[in-house]
Amino acid sequence: MRIVLIGYGKMGREIERLAIGRGHEIVAKIDIDNAADLISLTASDADVAIEFSNPASAFANIMTCIEKQIPVVCGTTGWLEKKKEVEEATKVHDGTFFYASNYSIGVNLFFRLNKMLAQLMAPHKEYGIYTNEIHHLEKKDSPSGTAITIAEGIIDAYAEKTTWVNNQIPRADEVAIWSQRESIKPGTHTVKYISKVDQIEITHEAFSREGFALGAVIAAEWVSDKKGVLGMDDMLI
Repeated sequence: MRIVLIGYGKMGREIERLAIGRGHEIVAKIDIDNAADLISLTASDADVAIEFSNPASAFANIMTCIEKQIPVVCGTTGWLEKKKEVEEATKVHDGTFFYASNYSIGVNLFFRLNKMLAQLMAPHKEYGIYTNEIHHLEKKDSPSGTAITIAEGIIDAYAEKTTWVNNQIPRADEVAIWSQRESIKPGTHTVKYISKVDQIEITHEAFSREGFALGAVIAAEWVSDKKGVLGMDDMLI
């Protein structure tokens, strides 16, 4: 499979290492210093693009791939206010857009566990909800896309919850996400349900970037012959 890497930082290099190890070819590496090279690529040059750049450039990169009929697997977070536009463009151009806030298989199992636990806890109003995410100092967006997905899973289970807030005391209809940037580790996400007498806690802690990168490569392998707006739930069925 011929892969275009968009974003060649630590994650891009890890994806490259794993992709080559699985027998794939990296046909282009697009980064800040050669961003214009993406425009010159066509669907005949690549089977899929893997986009892990930054919030400022992700939307434009994705739209370019969709317009050029290059399937794109995106893991960049912090740009999701424009996701609806990408989904519409995918339909218009009969393209392929795969998005996940986190490509780790373990994290996606955690998402499902989080939803199940939220459904169990929703009737028990004596428990307050606490969510926390810790990331390395280089992470630019806050809260993390993973933390937002976790909060959305909780909101779906609680009729009275409508939105999330970051690093502030929540109102009755809000779920708070508390973010910390202090660790060298790739990411830790925790959900707690706390009452006066006890607490229930689930945590996912990543030990390295490899799990995220491998999931992105597997997603690229899976999506290369598919159309539409797709995500981890589609792949993991």
